[in-house]
Amino acid sequence: MAPLQTPLCSAIGIDHPVVQAPVGSVSTPALAAAVADAGGLGMLAMSWRDADAIRDAYTAAASATDGVVGVNVVLDESTGVLSPSACLDACLDAGASVVSFSFGDARPYIDRVHEAGGTVMVTVASAAEARAAVDAGADVVVAQGREAGGHVQSDVTTFALLPRVADAVSVPVVAAGGLGDGRGLAAALTLGADGGWFGTRFVATTESGAHETYRERIVDAPETATRFTELFDRGWPDQPHRVLETDEVRQQAGADSGGESDGNDSEQVAQMPDGEPISRFADMPPLAGMTGDVEALPHYAGQSTGRAQDVRPAGEVVARLVSDARAALADASAAAE
Repeated sequence: MAPLQTPLCSAIGIDHPVVQAPVGSVSTPALAAAVADAGGLGMLAMSWRDADAIRDAYTAAASATDGVVGVNVVLDESTGVLSPSACLDACLDAGASVVSFSFGDARPYIDRVHEAGGTVMVTVASAAEARAAVDAGADVVVAQGREAGGHVQSDVTTFALLPRVADAVSVPVVAAGGLGDGRGLAAALTLGADGGWFGTRFVATTESGAHETYRERIVDAPETATRFTELFDRGWPDQPHRVLETDEVRQQAGADSGGESDGNDSEQVAQMPDGEPISRFADMPPLAGMTGDVEALPHYAGQSTGRAQDVRPAGEVVARLVSDARAALADASAAAE
């Protein structure tokens, strides 16, 4: 497949402007490697791993592909296994060449990535944040809209935010939130983006770490099936997130608490594959091998649900995103003539 080149591709060294979002515990080395092998940017969420696990995960992904694998570091000190500084140290020690920062001020960390020869991506929620990130040295900015799944930084919709950010900075811009197919990628490119950030679509792939029922729910859900909430706050308090509206979410939304956890319910609802208990309202999504009431866990998903027609290999997803984006851009060009 011929490359679909944009300035993002040149900045990072990828063939296509497709970024697999670092979808928390669902991001696996196999997923990141498959996306990278297909010419996109594969990503690993590192903040929920200890130093040894960070090095092992990155090595496993990078050794399985000739493509580019990046890492994400969450800068909110209230979450994660390590401090952001220690997490970054482990990522750089593992050899990560692309580092994405989100949920915090990246300024204290950017020079460290550059000194290691790496490229910095910073997620922003406004044009002002984008300018500040670039002034601090960011090489790429990710404009995340409110439609995004998982934990969300922005109050502005993606396609309202994107042109503002694209006009505000001179570095490549990646659109995030609500993109689920090639038409969304084409629309983002038309509005000034240099690439698309896809999370929900890559959860529904064979290589993701998602539980089978979680992947199937994403495929079956319509665009109206998500809820913006702070319900699953054990592990990351006070951070809004978007999830599928499961029975658990509907039940809690109708409770006297107004749908938010009071932090006191420590009832065990599920178990990790190694037997570690997971309490109600934990910020842990359903993962492969979990047992128990996985329905009660957060099924993080954006408003792009319903655009994933089936669960398929990540490499095929990248190829389809690119081919459909090309077709949409060609149709738009023909219509303009």
